[in-house]
Amino acid sequence: MKAVGIIVEYNPFHNGHSYHLQASKEAAKADIVIAVMSGNFLQRGEPALVSKWLRTKMALLGGVDIVIELPYQFASQKAETFANGAVSILDSIGCQSLCFGSESGDISSFLKTVDFIEMNKHTYDENIKSFIQTGVSYPKALSLSFQAMSSTNNLVDLSKPNNILGIQYIRALKQQKSPVMPLTIKRKNAEYHDEHFATETIASATSIRKALFSPTMEQTSINQYVPVETSQLLKEYHEYFGTFHEWENYWTLLKFRILQSNPEELRTIYEVEEGLENRILAVALESNSFRGFMEKLKTKRYTWTRLQRMCVHILTNTKKTEMAKFSEKASYLRLLGMTSCGKEYLKKNKSHLSLPLISKLSAYKQKEILLDIKATQIYSLGVGNQLANELIQQEFKQPPIIITKER
Repeated sequence: MKAVGIIVEYNPFHNGHSYHLQASKEAAKADIVIAVMSGNFLQRGEPALVSKWLRTKMALLGGVDIVIELPYQFASQKAETFANGAVSILDSIGCQSLCFGSESGDISSFLKTVDFIEMNKHTYDENIKSFIQTGVSYPKALSLSFQAMSSTNNLVDLSKPNNILGIQYIRALKQQKSPVMPLTIKRKNAEYHDEHFATETIASATSIRKALFSPTMEQTSINQYVPVETSQLLKEYHEYFGTFHEWENYWTLLKFRILQSNPEELRTIYEVEEGLENRILAVALESNSFRGFMEKLKTKRYTWTRLQRMCVHILTNTKKTEMAKFSEKASYLRLLGMTSCGKEYLKKNKSHLSLPLISKLSAYKQKEILLDIKATQIYSLGVGNQLANELIQQEFKQPPIIITKER
């Protein structure tokens, strides 16, 4: 069976994801789709709208055949680290290809861009340092460095978020000497960060989440942008837990974590750099909401996303020393769900997997997975104490979700 890999968050699964799924399968001429999906905290430093188990169910009902969790040490990270972890998983599970969505849609331009950067690496890196010294953020420095070097139109626009991720996927494949073939599908209609519905059927996850959290909009307002199954699962989750997860649910916990720490303790937290600990303490003391805290904390040098990721690590008390122990590649495959076709694939290929496959958490004793467990325990507190224990217990008791469907 031929497998195409995709790297996703599904926050939540929507019609654009359905399009990417089917287009990826067709482009790769694949029998099944394997998704590496972030757990309960995401690459932009946010809690997922709903739990990883519900998002797994959305994915399987939407056409994915196997869902593997991207471990915490990769999921809430900059694009390079995020890509390295996800690519190593797809390689280890036997995918023949990786297909990602991009603003470009042309794989040859990605390959040329990666080659161009590698051939001019010294200049590229020196330009980045120079631009950072002017006070711009790291992602902005990357884009400016590339623009300063490039005079051809055959290269990828590195000011676009999905193009940036795509470049990192290809660099990860090359660095890991992976035989997985990269493919790309042009994103359809909606831009990644669009906050408003742009077309009649395709909308960004950002705009869908904004609608769900708006006090003036009903959940039915998103129905034309998501599959029926997604809409129903979201409705059931909100009715049962009484909320969707967002940063404001965790503000009191984050503020407590900050205020009970001294500067030296904060400095030990992963991503707290360059004296930020003093600014964090001062701003937290005078803030009454997460958004207010972020607006005061934000500077030209640090992107909102970079600061949110730092906040995730403060919330989970993840130390620099902890993160330093991990390699650039994943060390296990946490199976969250599969279809009957996915189950058949794993049965045929299990002996060839280069990493241990975890279907029951209690059977895996290695310490690497402790960060995932801790992240789930913290994430569960976003629904209030009464129901939090259900999400915590699910981490240990939930077997992989299985959806039966015809190939």
